Amino acid sequence: MRNSCLVVVAISLLTSCVTSRVEEIRTATTGMDFTDEALVILGRASYNDRETEESFTDCLADVLARGEQPVSIIPQKQFKDSLYPWFEPRTAPATSDDLVRLFAQPGVRERIEASNIRYLAWIEGDTVTVDQGGSFSCTVSTFGGGCFGITYWEQDASYEASIWDLENLSSAGEISADANGTSYLAGVIVPIPIMARPGNAACKALAGQLKTFLKKQ
Repeated sequence: MRNSCLVVVAISLLTSCVTSRVEEIRTATTGMDFTDEALVILGRASYNDRETEESFTDCLADVLARGEQPVSIIPQKQFKDSLYPWFEPRTAPATSDDLVRLFAQPGVRERIEASNIRYLAWIEGDTVTVDQGGSFSCTVSTFGGGCFGITYWEQDASYEASIWDLENLSSAGEISADANGTSYLAGVIVPIPIMARPGNAACKALAGQLKTFLKKQ
């Protein structure tokens, strides 16, 4: 009984905490007309476990398209389809540097101009688990069941956006967002998840800075 009380006290003291940091490097003046021009967000697609999660780029698009001065977003699939076959798995750009070679391909500039897309944000990064520990177990018997213990996992979300001005096919700068947080799963009988969600924090931080970066000064 004493051990159960100690776990209950520990659970009541647990809170998730996320710290985030955003940095910006500007190499050119930007000035996007949010009503007449559009942005496309592309996540690095290396077709392995290091590709940028589609859920992160979807989060960015959702945050940018809402709130004050919403940004017009062109879906990734629509943009890739318009530039077929350059975004097929075997030929798709794997880094932001590959975009320079893509822009040099015959016919690419004309297709981009027809889409009314002014800026492209190339997203690289991922969310990884950097530490975990604790003890947590659940049992089921004829007399009932339950879970007991505390376990935790620490995650680091690190993403970078390379912003390209498609009017002159040149780089306008970079924005990086990092977030770190620790989540817990704890309980006596009933498991209680306490989630930090650093990926969501990095998404909101990067989206907010990206909107500020793009709007007319």
